[in-house]
Amino acid sequence: MPEGLLLSAPNISEGRDASKIAAIASVFTGASTAVRLLDIHSDADHNRSVFTLAGEPNELRRSLFSAARAVVELVDVVSDPSSGGVHPHVGSLDVAPLVYYYPEARGVACAQALVLAEEIASHLDIPVFLYGELAGGRTRAQLRRGGVEGLRARIQSGEWVPDFGPARLHPTAGATLISAREPLVAFNLELQPPSGLVDAQRIASLIREGGAEGLPGLRAIGVQVKGGIAQVSMNVERPLETPLALIVQTVGRHAAIARAELVGLTPRAALEGFPQDLEMPGFEPARHVIENALGL
Repeated sequence: MPEGLLLSAPNISEGRDASKIAAIASVFTGASTAVRLLDIHSDADHNRSVFTLAGEPNELRRSLFSAARAVVELVDVVSDPSSGGVHPHVGSLDVAPLVYYYPEARGVACAQALVLAEEIASHLDIPVFLYGELAGGRTRAQLRRGGVEGLRARIQSGEWVPDFGPARLHPTAGATLISAREPLVAFNLELQPPSGLVDAQRIASLIREGGAEGLPGLRAIGVQVKGGIAQVSMNVERPLETPLALIVQTVGRHAAIARAELVGLTPRAALEGFPQDLEMPGFEPARHVIENALGL
């Protein structure tokens, strides 16, 4: 893997319509032969698809912009009442991070993220908000709080001003959040009944960074998915410092865990010590460990 190669994990607010998901995937794969589509994770409860990509920086950015243009035509999160899921979102192309595996590629990722933000804003008329290190540490959770309508209200009140583009939501595509960052791990734990939504929310508040048992770099919410199953849904922003085994151990002190779910890819080191007896359906080390997928 060349040091300049970047990854991306765009979140599209569509996890139910297989034809739309396939159409978006075809844009990613057709935009450039220099971009590889490593994984697609679609979830009907969250109504979200996460595409994991790798490619040469300029080509990867062009692929993301091409997909953004297609998503505007395919996904309506503003006026379509069926677009919601259990996870908050603010846009059709909700999140588009440029991810650097090697620290030496940080500058390239930051530059490409800023160019992508300007392109989406100026060509597609979508307001873009930066988050993470490009925005002084502002988080996705802050921007997503209250979903589309929450962000609309904060823009209208002047509390939030887009970093790029119009000071209003796109009529169908909402807004897009962009960053440059190191790899994170999107990780969910389903709780065994009788634990329910209130338990998942309580556990999330305890273990997220800043909570009473807060783990470094952990973002967590409690949600309820199909069948009334309670889930602790997490982004592990510092997976080398907070490996998945530690999260399982911490959650397990409060509730029995039914199964785990990995969304996208993970660095190999984040899986160190992961309990072998905890089911993680669909996980394939050859595909879902970053180093294996990239041949490192």
